Amino acid sequence: LMPVQYEKGILHEHRTVRTAAGLFDLGHMGQVDVRGDDALTFLQWIASSDISTLEPGDAIYGMLTNPDGGVIDDIIVYRRPDGGSYMVCVNASNRDKDVAWMLKQRGVRRDLDLTVEDISDRTGMIAIQGPKAPAIVQRITSVDLSPIGAFGWVEGTVGGIPTMVARTGYTGEDGFEFFCDINRVDDLWDVLMAEGAADGLEPIGLGARDTLRLEARMPLYGNELSDTIGPLEAGLGWAVALDKGDFVGRSHIAAMKEASPPRRTVGFVMKERSGAPRHGYPVQVDGEVVGEVTSGAYSPTLDANIGLALVRADVAGVGKPLQIVIRDKPVQAEQIKMPFYKRAR
Repeated sequence: LMPVQYEKGILHEHRTVRTAAGLFDLGHMGQVDVRGDDALTFLQWIASSDISTLEPGDAIYGMLTNPDGGVIDDIIVYRRPDGGSYMVCVNASNRDKDVAWMLKQRGVRRDLDLTVEDISDRTGMIAIQGPKAPAIVQRITSVDLSPIGAFGWVEGTVGGIPTMVARTGYTGEDGFEFFCDINRVDDLWDVLMAEGAADGLEPIGLGARDTLRLEARMPLYGNELSDTIGPLEAGLGWAVALDKGDFVGRSHIAAMKEASPPRRTVGFVMKERSGAPRHGYPVQVDGEVVGEVTSGAYSPTLDANIGLALVRADVAGVGKPLQIVIRDKPVQAEQIKMPFYKRAR
């Protein structure tokens, strides 16, 4: 039921987020509450990142890994500001699978004292992103936003609505995510739209969300990550804490690191005029298929067709050529340093 675009189209929405601010309906995302004396031990067991580093009010990016070292989903784990429990934010299409996996692992770890509860149906989620986002939100919140660092969250009110305010993001811009009672989420949307109208705030659909996250080199589950594409091949080794102790899939990920991943995710820009590269398009070097495109699109910021590809490690490297097969024709591309876009600080 979510729009790919609103009235003015993907290019306009993309540029609005880069220059002003955009509002994202994230009601499709899932949230899982994990609490109890052994909640931390459990999360350390199922997640790739080191959850023990979280102070109250912190969040961390990571992955739910399977026993073979593949990825069930990428997640953000939030430690509640009171320190007493955690919330795991999961991707929309994976919600049922993720919850089932977490409950299965809860059954495996019967020695632990904790509860796992899917709270998605009572939790609303909205995000505002863009250079004008902090100013818009600050005018209508009880929270001083300035001390909230990247991957922090606090409790307060926005537009008089009790809300958890997080600073994570999926666009490469500054901004916030709001978690509130699902019965108030439409009110929160309206308050934000009204307050931000003079600053150029507009609603943003799924199309621009995809081009924004691609420019910022943020992975999309099912494209850059999957049950058969692990963190190291996806270029997300920084979100794997092999030294924290055992966790699901650790042995396979450690073995791949020791041997070096056979495939790598690379960024590329098209060097010839062509259509946009798309997920699943073959990638060649000298006529030999060496991988495939995981994500691709026209980049409004770079005014070029760009993409990510999972290729054989021996052909990966900044400056090296690739050919993307578009409509049965190999088209020249060049690997470039990522991210494609990084905002000025």
